[in-house]
Amino acid sequence: MKALDLVRDAAARIGGETPRLDAELIVAHALGISRETLLLGNPEVAAEAAEPFIARRAAGEPVAYILGRQEFWSLELEVGPGILVPRGDTETLIAAAQRLFPADAALRILDLGTGSGALALAALAEWPRATVLATDVSDTALAVAARNAARLGFSARSRFLKADWAEGIAERFSLILSNPPYIGEDEATGAGVREYEPHGALFAGKDGLAAYRRIVPMLPALLEADGAAILEIGWRQAEAVLALGREAGLGGLVERDLAGRDRAVVFRRIASVF
Repeated sequence: MKALDLVRDAAARIGGETPRLDAELIVAHALGISRETLLLGNPEVAAEAAEPFIARRAAGEPVAYILGRQEFWSLELEVGPGILVPRGDTETLIAAAQRLFPADAALRILDLGTGSGALALAALAEWPRATVLATDVSDTALAVAARNAARLGFSARSRFLKADWAEGIAERFSLILSNPPYIGEDEATGAGVREYEPHGALFAGKDGLAAYRRIVPMLPALLEADGAAILEIGWRQAEAVLALGREAGLGGLVERDLAGRDRAVVFRRIASVF
């Protein structure tokens, strides 16, 4: 059958928010061709070759796990089971950091809960003189992040450490980045998220604030005098997280994502900076 007919049928089975795009990506992957070749060439294909992949997506498995990769900040990252799929909203943190530090800054960066390494590696791409220390409690995540760093040519500027957030770290940093878990245990999630992605990277107690209660008090001892910490937040959590910062002696402001929702909090040691 024609490839685009297979895509049409697959999209009908997949459903969800982006069925056509999902079907194009999955079918192209299954057939070993580019999405462009699929769309422009519309070759004759054997439908059975794509069936296992379509079935996985129809059951709710994230597209990124099926493809084994996800784009973040124009970087292609390896992802898979046990690794949080990087989202576009998290790019808000890198954009916020760009407004604070010039591109030639020799930043010392700490990425807490690195997962795939998305934030750490995006930062290294933007600041060629920077170095990064990335932590995670997951051996799986650390291994994937290190492979991503190697494939992108960033191994010499990155270190990956098994640690519970910043426990045991005595250094100070110019920039701290983190996308901690912030979903309340009883909150609804998108289709397939709760079923497939690692709960430790998603859920943070009843109110979704448990990770911030751990991380924010650590920040003053980790930040250089003129440094900044940028934490991703749920869109209704800004005031609660800012309050935790004030308790720790930090000044803070809120950054919004492209949809106009609160998406990150920027903390500085000197409240008057803001």
